[in-house]
Amino acid sequence: MQTVTTLESLRQAVESLRKHGRLALVPTMGALHEGHLTLVREAKKHADAVVVSIFVNPTQFGPNEDLDAYPRQLEADSRLLEAEGVALLWAPTVAAMYPQGFATSISVSGVSEGLCGTARPGHFDGVATVVCKLFNQVMPDVALFGEKDWQQLAVIRRMARDLDLTRPHVDAIIGVPTVREADGLAMSSRNAYLSSENRAAAAALPREMRSAIEALENGSAVAPTLAALEAHLLQSGFASVDYAQLTDAASLVPLTALGDAPARLLVAARIGTTRLIDNMAVAGID
Repeated sequence: MQTVTTLESLRQAVESLRKHGRLALVPTMGALHEGHLTLVREAKKHADAVVVSIFVNPTQFGPNEDLDAYPRQLEADSRLLEAEGVALLWAPTVAAMYPQGFATSISVSGVSEGLCGTARPGHFDGVATVVCKLFNQVMPDVALFGEKDWQQLAVIRRMARDLDLTRPHVDAIIGVPTVREADGLAMSSRNAYLSSENRAAAAALPREMRSAIEALENGSAVAPTLAALEAHLLQSGFASVDYAQLTDAASLVPLTALGDAPARLLVAARIGTTRLIDNMAVAGID
């Protein structure tokens, strides 16, 4: 596996790889776990070579968020990626990604509003901007993202379509189902922040979400079901719930009732000092 840290060396490496076939990109912020490695394995099914980026992107962190504390373990991550057969690791510095005088930001309306867009102002502008740069730098044939960050995935798909970053009618942005721990908790680099007590209590998040989905699919009204979900999370040890919302799966427009279109239950909740997010599919009514 080749590791590059400058844009010039990245472009040379990408040009060489492209001669041998299709390229897949897996953007990450490092602190890799089985969820990331699942993305890499899926990427290998769609391309001849896989490029992974590791960059803790400062523009998607708010002023009171965990940028400085976010885990950074490039050497360990590199060993994992090499074992998975990744061809190229792109590990830029902040200065390489945002050179002096950088003054451009991408904002995606609609799907970026509400949910984490409300709880983390400016977050999705930072996500859209860095992912657009990664697409322009690597020029992949396909890019893979985890479905755990469902709103992020929707933002990236919207941006890619709007800015012609992918070919029309080609699904070049591939969402990969969430990888979960044995107790159902979605894998996340932020799970490392949890104390043993909070980690045990965090399993209530997927459990209560599944209970709420079962109730919704059996005809329970949306508003009281979501209120009960929030109450159960608080009773289980969560400090607060940023949101628990049923939305249209594609547009993320909030729903007050299930229809025949696919829906998604999205939740963000805080336990200890850690903010966890999750989402699950909800079947529509035939």
